[in-house]
Amino acid sequence: MNTERWLLLGMLSFAATVHAAPDKLPGEQIYARCAACHALAYDRVGPHHCGLLGRRAGTVPGFAYSDAMKNSGFIWDEKTLDRFLTQPMKMLPGTTMTYAGIPDPKERSDLIAYLKQANDSRECHSLRALPH
Repeated sequence: MNTERWLLLGMLSFAATVHAAPDKLPGEQIYARCAACHALAYDRVGPHHCGLLGRRAGTVPGFAYSDAMKNSGFIWDEKTLDRFLTQPMKMLPGTTMTYAGIPDPKERSDLIAYLKQANDSRECHSLRALPH
């Protein structure tokens, strides 16, 4: 009888945990704010974000970047992206990204983590499969 109780308690705890899980990761919720200008797998007002980390800034083929971005010399790593997302126009005067920035370090960290894992998403894999 005790075994059955513990088993039932364990199953109820698991069910409560699964039910409490959010539909979206925190970084995905933050990325939703970017959707007016960006998408993972295609360009909008801003360039796509698949493959962002490790990419040289201003190099998505066919995207019209500002001279400031093209000549920045940035490689998008976590540290550079964190600094840029804090205050884009202050870090890179002349950028056409007129977003004020994300002042909260936790939100920036969550967003960067989302962008890292999104690179392995179905959306990004389908973009890489297209001829370049």
